Amino acid sequence: MKRFLFVAVTALVAATAWAQAPAAGQDYPNKIIKIIVPFTAGSATDIMARIVGERLGASMGQSIVVENRPGAGGTLGAAQVAKSDPDGYTLLVVSTGHVVNPALYGSLPYDTVGDFAGISPLAALPSVLVVGAGSPIKSVNELIAAAKAKPSQLNYASAGVGSATHVNAEKFRAVSGIQVTHIPFKGTPETIVEVSSGRVDFMFTPVLASIPSIRDNRMRALAVSTAKRSTALPDVPTVAEAGVPGFVFDFWIGLLAPAKTPRPIINKLNAEVRKVMAQPEVIERMVKLGAEPMPMTPERFDAYIKEEYTTLGAIMKAAPK
Repeated sequence: MKRFLFVAVTALVAATAWAQAPAAGQDYPNKIIKIIVPFTAGSATDIMARIVGERLGASMGQSIVVENRPGAGGTLGAAQVAKSDPDGYTLLVVSTGHVVNPALYGSLPYDTVGDFAGISPLAALPSVLVVGAGSPIKSVNELIAAAKAKPSQLNYASAGVGSATHVNAEKFRAVSGIQVTHIPFKGTPETIVEVSSGRVDFMFTPVLASIPSIRDNRMRALAVSTAKRSTALPDVPTVAEAGVPGFVFDFWIGLLAPAKTPRPIINKLNAEVRKVMAQPEVIERMVKLGAEPMPMTPERFDAYIKEEYTTLGAIMKAAPK
């Protein structure tokens, strides 16, 4: 009898959960959604979050607020979202750097893979290697030669320890065999100011965030880090074309939720993001900014994050401390 009652209760709970699951997606959203950006305003991650957030709010008929929580390579904002209620009303926009933070920090107040659920990538963004307009360095080979002539004397900027800009430069340093000094800042806008002024020698920065400074001749673009040239900078070679064969680094931005967010809500958000990314106005803005769509299902995005966590984590573990 007890076994019968246990089975009956278990079946009832399962049936109730099954019946309520679609409702969670159907009722959502019924209040303001907050998107946390763990970097400063004006960063590539912030720009993409605002482009998508504005359209996503209109599509879902609900207000979306983008809130910047910069600091500690994006871990402060990530920790806030990891501890939030898994109800779909507090989301996180991250970049590639999110997956390498465990390799850089002794311990984090969250599990990079286990405490988040992937919703959808927002875009793949070419990164560009830049120097100040007044720099004597005019090519990738000249940069490498200068760095080898003066080991550890050249410096590079990043948007913070563990940021995608940091990972990109460390991969370049390792592949090219140079010794340079890392100078981290709180976000991309600060790095652009420092490199433009000549106070910092070079950096890898998303094309999206650096185009205005490149077009205004405040910075010089040496190469893009992707496998093919950027549509926004068609005359700028890839790093591989410019002298480092085989070098590729993909900078991506994606939307996450706390891990236990109901699957119907995750699926609904994924469908809405895909719808937004297919809008002609959004496509036009992305083309102008050099960004490219990166559609994935939530399941595929979760798997992709795990892959990046493994491969890029290994690079950063080997990076100079």
